[in-house]
Amino acid sequence: MNQLNQQDQHKQQDIEISHTLNNIKNKILVMSGKGGVGKSSVAAYLSVALSKKGFKVGLMDVDLHGPSIPRMLGMRGSIQPGGSGGKARPVEISPNLHVISIEALMQQGSKDTATIWRGPLKIGVIRQFIADIEWSDLDYLIIDSPPGTGDEPLTVAQTIPDAKALIVTTPQEVSLADVRKSINFCRQVNMSILGLVENMSALTCPHCGKTIEIFKTRGGVQTAKKEGLAMLGTLPLEPEVVEQSDIGNLAFLENEELSFTKAFNGIVDEVVKRSAKEKPVAFPLADAPAQTEKIKKGDGVKVLAVPVSEGKLSSHFGHCDEFAFIETKDGRIAHSEFRTPPAHEPGVLPRWLKEQGADVAIAGGIGERAQEMLIQNNIEVVVGAPMDTPESLANQYLTGTLVAGSNICDH
Repeated sequence: MNQLNQQDQHKQQDIEISHTLNNIKNKILVMSGKGGVGKSSVAAYLSVALSKKGFKVGLMDVDLHGPSIPRMLGMRGSIQPGGSGGKARPVEISPNLHVISIEALMQQGSKDTATIWRGPLKIGVIRQFIADIEWSDLDYLIIDSPPGTGDEPLTVAQTIPDAKALIVTTPQEVSLADVRKSINFCRQVNMSILGLVENMSALTCPHCGKTIEIFKTRGGVQTAKKEGLAMLGTLPLEPEVVEQSDIGNLAFLENEELSFTKAFNGIVDEVVKRSAKEKPVAFPLADAPAQTEKIKKGDGVKVLAVPVSEGKLSSHFGHCDEFAFIETKDGRIAHSEFRTPPAHEPGVLPRWLKEQGADVAIAGGIGERAQEMLIQNNIEVVVGAPMDTPESLANQYLTGTLVAGSNICDH
């Protein structure tokens, strides 16, 4: 009964996510290959600049371990209840800018407390940030993710399939090597790349006016050209910008005498121009009736079958409570549902999975005979998968990051 309630809650959350995303025109994931390149700064500045242009903007900080957005914006408030349908309201920075961050959920005085979470918890929080927050109608949702290609950007890619990546780098090779990984990540999960921003490209000496290339220069430009991506702009190092950001004062974004401000306004104009060319994606509501027959296949459709017990991969393929059937299309999760398998008897499960339309079976432990029968039915078998949720395993499979281990079944 508890498992059924969890399924119902997950489906209801899917519906809320679909409703929310349908009311947001543009979703931009700001990401970087490594830390310290100014990714969060770019996300914060972009959100403020777009809001000052009259756009309705939401800023979602999913850097759960190191949230810095609240301090850059001088955010003092916390998330408030009272939204429609029992939802909470994000923190209002200005009439056109609203923000959600894990720091806004923490108790006062605990802002420096470490957030020690593993994958499933982080995935759940990000989904709640979309489903349980009253974002209203937005022109832009800017999403600040932690550096790298871990759970957070992967969850965004799977939950918001029309999000576009804005990748931030610095000119030196150590940063560019990591940004190429971010580019490959986006291509693996079929996420469009809006373009690259090269930060900290040069420093103008305040005394002599000479340009100092602290981290080299034009590395981002060359990477964008080589990868066939748009170069949205380059940003210089500006001591005043660093100083004001540290105290949560972004008034410098209105100072056109600063070289940084001029350059950043050019990037904002590029973002607006490129966003205007894109047509909004309509998200199908996730409240369709459950399928009771074999899923109809089309181009790019693949169905993954995962044996589940207590919400996670069952350790033994033939003794699970139920199977999660996850329909994917073009490398993304399109639909998922749970089905009760027939009684465990030799040869029954492989035939049943074939009848249900499964293309891939993800298992922890599975008997050799069952493997052979699945393969005979043209079902790919992944053995020794980790004890994770079906959705997480599907995401790992789709992005090529699912690590198979040893088969714990000996029969």
